[in-house]
Amino acid sequence: VQLQASGGGLVQAGGSLRLSCAASGRTFSIYAMGWFRQAPGKERAFVAAKSRIGGSTYLADSVKGRFTISRDNAKNTVYLQLNSLKPEDTAVYYCAARTLETIVVDPTAYDYWGQGTLVTVSS
Repeated sequence: VQLQASGGGLVQAGGSLRLSCAASGRTFSIYAMGWFRQAPGKERAFVAAKSRIGGSTYLADSVKGRFTISRDNAKNTVYLQLNSLKPEDTAVYYCAARTLETIVVDPTAYDYWGQGTLVTVSS
């Protein structure tokens, strides 16, 4: 399985971005898909995830009300809509996928990773 993330960029505080992550290869093995982010000098942190069959969604408290995750199973693509961006949202955003349906926040539980896309929010 390969994950290709896109959509990062530079935006002013209060602005919006939409990230996309397209899966290819043995996509039938993918169930939960989500996003993590890693700011300079910090550990990789869970942002959001969505299951494939049940449609369950989970977002980190820090992004609730501002970010939305959605998924198009026919296109094997997961999206992350980032609204009301803050400078502290600046990070490299990684998409991830796992072969189980359950959403978890532990990055070690994910089997596949994209290359990351940089989001920079200026104040």
